[in-house]
Amino acid sequence: VQLQASGGGLVQAGGSLRLSCVASGRTFSSYVMAWFRQAPGKEREFVASLSWSAGSTYYADSVKGRFTISKDNAKNTLYLQMDSLKPEDTAVYYCAANRGLYSGRAYANAMDYWGKGTLVTVSS
Repeated sequence: VQLQASGGGLVQAGGSLRLSCVASGRTFSSYVMAWFRQAPGKEREFVASLSWSAGSTYYADSVKGRFTISKDNAKNTLYLQMDSLKPEDTAVYYCAANRGLYSGRAYANAMDYWGKGTLVTVSS
């Protein structure tokens, strides 16, 4: 199983970015997918999750209303649309997958697969 994240970059506060995570190696129809982020000097934190089969989603309070997690079944790709970005959103963003049951919030220590991160920098 491989997860390949991309789409990070430098953006001004108030701007938008869309991250992509291409999943390969198996069918992810029964998986829980999630985005996490880790800012310098901080622990990795949950951002958003999605049930691949049901399409259910869940967001951290800090990004609710600004970020949207979605998927493209045909492309086996997970997305994170990030709008109204703030300097505090600056972090390395990671996509992850879990074979367990979907229950909303995802936890880093429960994820089975991780992609390499992509850096998002939001300037003020």
